[in-house]
Amino acid sequence: MKNIQWLLIALLAGLWGACSEEDLDPKSIFGPEAGVVENEFDAWLYTNYVRPYNVQFKYRLEDRETNPQYNLVPADYHNSIALAKMTKHVWIDAYEELLGAAFLRTYCPKILFLVGSVGYDRGQVVLGTAEGGMKIVLYNVNGIDTDNLDLEMLNYFFFHTMHHEFAHILHQTKSYSTDFNLITPSDYTSGSWVNLDDQEALDMGFITPYGSSEPQEDFVEIFSIYITHSAAYWNNLMRRTSAEGRSKIDQKLEIVRDYMLTSWGIDMDALRGIVLRRSEEILTMDDLTMLN
Repeated sequence: MKNIQWLLIALLAGLWGACSEEDLDPKSIFGPEAGVVENEFDAWLYTNYVRPYNVQFKYRLEDRETNPQYNLVPADYHNSIALAKMTKHVWIDAYEELLGAAFLRTYCPKILFLVGSVGYDRGQVVLGTAEGGMKIVLYNVNGIDTDNLDLEMLNYFFFHTMHHEFAHILHQTKSYSTDFNLITPSDYTSGSWVNLDDQEALDMGFITPYGSSEPQEDFVEIFSIYITHSAAYWNNLMRRTSAEGRSKIDQKLEIVRDYMLTSWGIDMDALRGIVLRRSEEILTMDDLTMLN
């Protein structure tokens, strides 16, 4: 209750200060509000997300969907169109190609929510969040340069994040073997993962520093890094890793592979091939900011 009181006091103080300096635009950035007129993008989203998958793709910054601890800005309209098209092609259509439409209709999160800026948690950039299997939030939409697409940037902020958060939904629906948690039981670092560099994490048996935060993050990082990068990229990581670290990562990867195949029918190598091909295809797609 004290935290809520202090939050209200801070918000009221901010509003008082802002009003004292200048007149505010009466039109709120937090939409959609009652009576908002839908546009052609909303119609496209209905056809490509709502009707086939029952997924709401939200690009207007709604206060009820955001985390109040982050200072956020709305997603650019044209960048939102581009990301909606890329998300469908690289993520949704990849799973549909491998497993069929029924899989996505059943397990896809019901809300995809875009934010223009990044979020920060203890000084670290927040790439995305998933909430109870119902919503995935993607940040930094305004960082997309639609005239010069950078696959590395898109993979870092979006494609990897989509698969990372979706893997959380899957393991929250069907549990993976607890043997996974026993491979590096005393090495999880909680909030201290921010102090690890990439090499230190690899040598400890974690594919990324963030994977060392706790077992569930470790599990989904292995899955998402594996399927969004080439075999050459993965093998290069393993060559850089200490013998002990590689052995631990190999054991974890085997459990992740088995879980995805036996629980969901997901062959990770087949999915990786589809994801990588589709990622390359977006570079040759027609203007991503145009609707068709």
